[in-house]
Amino acid sequence: MILEGKGLFIWRVRACENGDVQAIADVAKAAGLTHVLLKVADGNFNYNVDVKTGEDLAAKATNALKAKNIKVVGWHYVYGYDPLAEADRAIQRVKQLGLDGYVIDAEAEYKDQNRAARLYMDRLRAGLPSFPIGLSSYRFPNLHPQLPWKEFLLKCDFNMPQVYWINSHNPGDQLLRCLQSFQKITPFRPIIPTGATFKQGLWQPSIEDISQFVETARKLNMPAVNFWEWSKVRHYLPEIWEWFAGYNWPGGPPASQDITQKYISALNQGDLDQVMKLYMPDAVHVTEKHAIQGTTQIRNFYDSFLHKDLAQGVFILANYSGEGSIRHMDWTATARSGSVHNGSDTFGLLKDKIAYHYSDYQIY
Repeated sequence: MILEGKGLFIWRVRACENGDVQAIADVAKAAGLTHVLLKVADGNFNYNVDVKTGEDLAAKATNALKAKNIKVVGWHYVYGYDPLAEADRAIQRVKQLGLDGYVIDAEAEYKDQNRAARLYMDRLRAGLPSFPIGLSSYRFPNLHPQLPWKEFLLKCDFNMPQVYWINSHNPGDQLLRCLQSFQKITPFRPIIPTGATFKQGLWQPSIEDISQFVETARKLNMPAVNFWEWSKVRHYLPEIWEWFAGYNWPGGPPASQDITQKYISALNQGDLDQVMKLYMPDAVHVTEKHAIQGTTQIRNFYDSFLHKDLAQGVFILANYSGEGSIRHMDWTATARSGSVHNGSDTFGLLKDKIAYHYSDYQIY
């Protein structure tokens, strides 16, 4: 499972719609949410369970949301003090609640705890070998090198960075920087960013901020966006909620993406294998400087293109057109080594793969 569309985090069920899980599900459905991220555990303990009565509000909310065909992803704040117990708690909650996915929220407490992260992920994957798992943490990994990024991401399916532009109003720029930062570390996982729908001090996001964040994610062909957090936006930012609820996330699941979108996504991952999967073995690639054919030559071109010419580049699909066996697309790219302002490509397709590719671009 890779999420698509728009989602919202829930921290405390009782703080949302007065704790009425049916109202939560009704509001989520009316707002067009495709998924909700619900806190199900904290450290070694269950979360959103009433201490006095034992009522499992997470279970009730999950059932109500799933009845509305809304996916429920459980999230879990972890500390690393007892990683095996934390992993066991996660496995137990995923199976008990019938969740659609699981997200690890690892932050300051896990810094410099590489061994604990390995133990945690090994136990987690042993119990959930093929279950969709993601990581939710800092937006710029280069500013937090102490976090065991590799240990977590090696066994994750997706990456859900917290792109909170507090005290600023440039979410698009920060999301681009976030993507570029994760492209520089290994392994890279598909990005599903979480934006800010909360107040902090005198700062709060604007409708323009939220729109810019969502539109930037779409231009980067990210399959989904999330926001933090339900009670914050519903209680304190009603105008933001109205915009978000009314926004129609277009498109379908990643499997139905047009080949131009798949191509741009593969470039943004910097993954040669993913790029080459889009080509026929005897495909032809033509530019102003060369005409090459076959897997080896085309792969060598992309090795240089992605790792030297536009290293750690962020590629944006401006638009595409065509149907059947022909596609045309316009694109831009920004990288440390240069930028492209007016890329223009044409694909000739055979069996839904690229058989002929003409590229027209200039790196500045």
